Amino acid sequence: MIPATRKVVRLRENPTLETLIVTEEAMPLPGPGEVLMQVYASSLNFHDYLVAAGHIPQPAGRIPMSDGAGAIVSVGEGVSGLAIGDKVIGSFFPDWLDGHATRQNCAAVSGESIDGFGASHVVVPASSLVAMPEGWTFEEAATLPCAGLTAWRALVVEAELKAGDSILLPGSGGLAIFCHQLAEALGIRAFAISSGDAKLERLKALGADVLINYRTTPEWSVPVVAATDGEGVDAVLEIGGAATFEQSVAAVRNQGRVIVVGTTANDVPPVPHRDLIMRSLRLQGMAVGSVAHLRDYIDFVASHDLRPVIDASYPLERLGDAFAYQLRGEHFGKIVVTI
Repeated sequence: MIPATRKVVRLRENPTLETLIVTEEAMPLPGPGEVLMQVYASSLNFHDYLVAAGHIPQPAGRIPMSDGAGAIVSVGEGVSGLAIGDKVIGSFFPDWLDGHATRQNCAAVSGESIDGFGASHVVVPASSLVAMPEGWTFEEAATLPCAGLTAWRALVVEAELKAGDSILLPGSGGLAIFCHQLAEALGIRAFAISSGDAKLERLKALGADVLINYRTTPEWSVPVVAATDGEGVDAVLEIGGAATFEQSVAAVRNQGRVIVVGTTANDVPPVPHRDLIMRSLRLQGMAVGSVAHLRDYIDFVASHDLRPVIDASYPLERLGDAFAYQLRGEHFGKIVVTI
């Protein structure tokens, strides 16, 4: 039986991590083409923090969290291919089903421009859901829609990397670890940069081929170029903004690709016009992916038995604490939230 109320976190006006409070409200009902999904787990992305802490302003009342995994408990009129009890995961862009990204199909962003998965039950378009991998926990599945899919699209769809190619991967968060796992499975040479040797050793265990501590080697592009016979890597995943952009450009080969998937800083890096022109570099921005991309990625991880690395788990009632832990940068892998 579906309960009469649901647990939910709604952002207040001028939200902070201290105002992320769980309340109860009436249970919503699915309309035509929609389903009611009981959410069992979500996971943290830096994008979620920016929304939850008010750095990406949203109207008061927005439900945060872009990731969600759960089970269908009610089906609206006209829904086919899904049934009550199906285990599913949601989508970052619920309207981007396939094909190219457009302003229209990327306008709805779960947990940002529309309500996300920070609730015990949510109503979502049936077309935006993808079946969970068999045998996975909800916590594991909840790590896939944003960080996992971003890794897949960056390496496979946009960079079009193949066995024998190389990529530079920064950090040891969920995105970086998903990238290392994909690189290992695809035969791609992975260069890891991180702030500590202990984390680098753990990345080595996941398949990283070259390890660089950026604290002891601030000009980390130099050993990258040296380890590639003076050419540079085929692609660089860029997430650091002005603090890392110059080194990312220096580390990539001529006609290579710098893939920008976000920034952990608030500054804007200068555009290296000379490098872009004289070295024929490709500067590629991207955000997550389509429902079709997500389905392809899940098929791949299921067939290769790639499981996410989960660092910590928090209940929804401690969502603010989970974000505080994320900001400390001590985690290795994903931080999940149980609901």
